[in-house]
Amino acid sequence: MVKNVTKFISKTRNASILTVMMMGVLTSVSAAKADELADVKAKGVLVCGTLSTTQPMGYTDPKTLQIVGFDVDVCRAVAGQLGVKMVQKSLSVESRIPELQVGRVNILSAAMGYTKQRAQQIDFSSSHFQVPLKVLVPVSAGYKTLADLSGKRIGLTSGSTSEYWLHKSFPDIKVVTYHDSPSAFLAMQQHKVDGLAFSQTSGLRYLQAGKGNYTFIKQPIGWEPNALGIKKGEPQFLAAVNTALENLEKDGELDAIWNKWLGKDTPYDMTRDHKLEPIDKVSLTVQ
Repeated sequence: MVKNVTKFISKTRNASILTVMMMGVLTSVSAAKADELADVKAKGVLVCGTLSTTQPMGYTDPKTLQIVGFDVDVCRAVAGQLGVKMVQKSLSVESRIPELQVGRVNILSAAMGYTKQRAQQIDFSSSHFQVPLKVLVPVSAGYKTLADLSGKRIGLTSGSTSEYWLHKSFPDIKVVTYHDSPSAFLAMQQHKVDGLAFSQTSGLRYLQAGKGNYTFIKQPIGWEPNALGIKKGEPQFLAAVNTALENLEKDGELDAIWNKWLGKDTPYDMTRDHKLEPIDKVSLTVQ
């Protein structure tokens, strides 16, 4: 009698353990199948991480105090294609990828230049534009090529693509990092650094602010394919975002947003030479 009871208790305990284990497996499978696209559509909101101090990509409008810019409009247009509302969230350059990885934003539209190193951390949409990375220097210094900057101190935003390319391709140039571009520009005005490195779209603002005292070195550090950032393991969401971008390209809306913020009728007067391209094609040109 006692033996039978003992066997019954043992079997019951084992069954309970098995049940708990199975629940854990099912929970893991359920989590693995989490669908960002379904979540976004269910909530009716696309939380978009953008910069807020980089004109004209993402910055604070002094009149409305709202964050506006090229990246903001692109993300709003993507949200429209997905049938949801965009909610903008301001991020620093350094916090972009971590905020996406922990799920505080659904997508990054934040001057997100593609590099193979970043592609190990997040997925990239198709590239909707490319810009050259350049160094802004004082006219009085007389620098003409990147070789002239050997041993010089060049300021840039921490975590930017410019930092990656300078370390990789121009190790003789000394890199000094700052929290944001305005801080780096102030450092150059105070002669703490000999130049600034950033994408040409971001740098044009400071070229104009310098009122003829600064110039770009013509030789680029490299070309920066820009794309939207997506958390890894979300193929349906990534496909939906790429389809949205394809529709926006076909409808001419990407061109319209570019012309609004960067085109010939703006102070930047830039041509959108590179149209939408699959990231696997663009990435072949990036080391």
